[in-house]
Amino acid sequence: MGPEWIVVGVIAVAVLFGAKKIPEIARSVGRAQGEFKRGLREGAVDEPPAQPAPPAQPSAPAPAPPAEPSGSDQGSTGRPEGA
Repeated sequence: MGPEWIVVGVIAVAVLFGAKKIPEIARSVGRAQGEFKRGLREGAVDEPPAQPAPPAQPSAPAPAPPAEPSGSDQGSTGRPEGA
C-alpha cells in the first residue's frame, strides 16, 4: 500500500462521512483505543500468574511383538515334519 492509496482512503472517508464528522470519528476511535489498552492492563493485573505444568513422565516402552516359531519342528522344506 503506497502513499497514493492512503490519500485515496482519506478522500473516500471525507466524502462518505463529511468534514464535520471526521473529528468526531477520530475522537471516538481514540477513546476506544484508550479503553482497550486500559482493559488489557487491568486484565493482566487481575489474573494470577500461570503455574508451570508438572514435568511429563516418560511413557512405558512399547511391548515387544510376539516371537516367531523357532523352526525346530520344521524341516529343510519349510513344512512341519511328518506332513
